[in-house]
Amino acid sequence: MPITQDFKKFVIRGNMVDLAIGFTVGAAFTTVVRSLVSDIIMPPVGLITGNADFADQFYVLKLPEGVEIPPNGFTTLADAQAAGAVTLNYGMFFNSILALLIVALAMFIIVRLVNRLDEQFDEAFGEDPPERAEPTEKKCEYCRSTIPYRAIRCPQCTSDLVEAISPENA
Repeated sequence: MPITQDFKKFVIRGNMVDLAIGFTVGAAFTTVVRSLVSDIIMPPVGLITGNADFADQFYVLKLPEGVEIPPNGFTTLADAQAAGAVTLNYGMFFNSILALLIVALAMFIIVRLVNRLDEQFDEAFGEDPPERAEPTEKKCEYCRSTIPYRAIRCPQCTSDLVEAISPENA
């Protein structure tokens, strides 16, 4: 029964709830970004480049037997797929890449904002940054092997190290 108890502890601790909230917000954010890309950004870009919609940019790789390409070609991806054509949908891929870049930019801005707010919060309430701990290792000046930080003789090359422990460092 330890697995069921571990699972119960996992759910009660809130990890499951945090995961569900993150997933839900991420899905909603993705929907908004896809709409931004396909409904707001891509129509003007398509107009500038002379193409009506990047989503309808494709290349027909193969047609089923007995199906011929219409005289003007397939005008939309849906027409080509309805005819049973195997297509390379580079316009949809371009839209997805643009959506990824927008999501990455938005997440960068959010993380940067949160970090700045956290710094301002620390400054406002007088929290000092944590003190740096003394390192545990250093490199020997002679053989470049890793040795304990306070060592005065290298165990690899037996060199006397210049940085001997002084009374104020002890």
